[in-house]
Amino acid sequence: MAEKKSAIGFGFIPEESKHHFLVIVPKSKDGNVMVYERFRWENDRVVQSVNEAIDKPKAQISKHKWKLIQETLKKEFNDRLKKQNIVVGRWKTGQIPIENLLGKEMLLLIWAIEDSDPSVIPVAIRNWLGLEPEERWWLFTMANGATGGLYDRKGWRKAIRYALTENPIDNKKQHQEDLFEFLFNKKNE
Repeated sequence: MAEKKSAIGFGFIPEESKHHFLVIVPKSKDGNVMVYERFRWENDRVVQSVNEAIDKPKAQISKHKWKLIQETLKKEFNDRLKKQNIVVGRWKTGQIPIENLLGKEMLLLIWAIEDSDPSVIPVAIRNWLGLEPEERWWLFTMANGATGGLYDRKGWRKAIRYALTENPIDNKKQHQEDLFEFLFNKKNE
């Protein structure tokens, strides 16, 4: 059996690409979790420096909401990392780098719940899990183009929130069809 590929955080391998997302989980239980998109990695530093002029702040959620999604993210990401023979990750206090594509998927879920009542998070998780990774990447790309900043909460970003938190479908195929109809506002045509 081939040796597992070493990675930092969840699948981030700086030698392959510097593009990643950096999740910062505070020690304080009342603090906010921050997510940055970064295109650089400081090999000589244990703790990465964050410069908002270079590193793009993408999302901020309460630690309470973070705790409601972190196990789902961990399981989803680690299942896929295992299939790729990459060392799995874990959440901790401090900085956790996330491989680019996994980071896009994570942000999609965070954007869906950032302004939502915590009671709808299980629905958002179920709907997020119902999407294929490629669908998550596409939805991230659509939202990120116009509304990917920390305080951009309109347009595609708002549509993602409604689609994932107010669309509880159990059947995966039906869920995907309904979700895309909802996002493209093609219902009842």
